[in-house]
Amino acid sequence: MELTVPFDYQAIERILPHRYPFLLVDRITEFEVDTRVVGVKNVTGDESYLSRVHGQAPVLPPTILTEAVAQVGAILILAKPENREKLIYFMGIERVRYRRPVHPGDTVIIEARVQRLRSRMGVLKGVARVGDHVVAEGTMTFALGPRNEARTE
Repeated sequence: MELTVPFDYQAIERILPHRYPFLLVDRITEFEVDTRVVGVKNVTGDESYLSRVHGQAPVLPPTILTEAVAQVGAILILAKPENREKLIYFMGIERVRYRRPVHPGDTVIIEARVQRLRSRMGVLKGVARVGDHVVAEGTMTFALGPRNEARTE
């Protein structure tokens, strides 16, 4: 599978095991092997997981934003040819800060940078921005494992 930047939604589906409505990355705009990746999440008003409180603007829950950051980082790892038949497991998150709410109509630019990378695990630093403002940041630990085939029982 040949990948050229930008990765569209179909290219992302070939890399990640996630599917709608759990696939949260719309596009990858920058990709540096083993170093960094930049992705885009467009927040729309019809997303079912938005927090809605009467009298207030809908907000993207921080957990969904964190998952979007993790998915962008996963693309960096799983796009490598030697990792394409593996799954990435989210092992932990540290030093997470949510700085501002994200609303429908916002375009979230997510950057993930490798801090440590080994054959079966690593650490990524993720930062999500809307415009010039950081909306979330944190450090994520992951592990790689084999892709389990579907069981037939």
